[in-house]
Amino acid sequence: QVQLVESGGELVQTGGSLRLSCTASGENMFDHYLGWFRQAPGKEREFVATISWSGTRIDYVGSVKGRFTISRDNAKNTVYLQMNSLKPEDTAVYYCTASKFYSPLATLIGYWGQGTQVTVSS
Repeated sequence: QVQLVESGGELVQTGGSLRLSCTASGENMFDHYLGWFRQAPGKEREFVATISWSGTRIDYVGSVKGRFTISRDNAKNTVYLQMNSLKPEDTAVYYCTASKFYSPLATLIGYWGQGTQVTVSS
């Protein structure tokens, strides 16, 4: 059983930066996509970013392109999300994900973390 533990969420001002981290345990993440989704109050869970094992395939939702950067350290079974130029609309609970297949759809994700709150004040 895979466990994903996120950290790094906090309150930040508009224009600020945060780096989220997520470490996987219980199973080697070889050949798994790691990624991030988010869910704002009253909204559906939304795909944010994903990265393949080799790092050769990376994808972002349009609203974060140019501001967020996803990366991973396979030796540490850890994925990161560097978030710059944060906006109030980035406020959400951010969930780490792991999946054998590429998928921007929440219904096809195999494993979820418990979430970490990111709040961007205006």
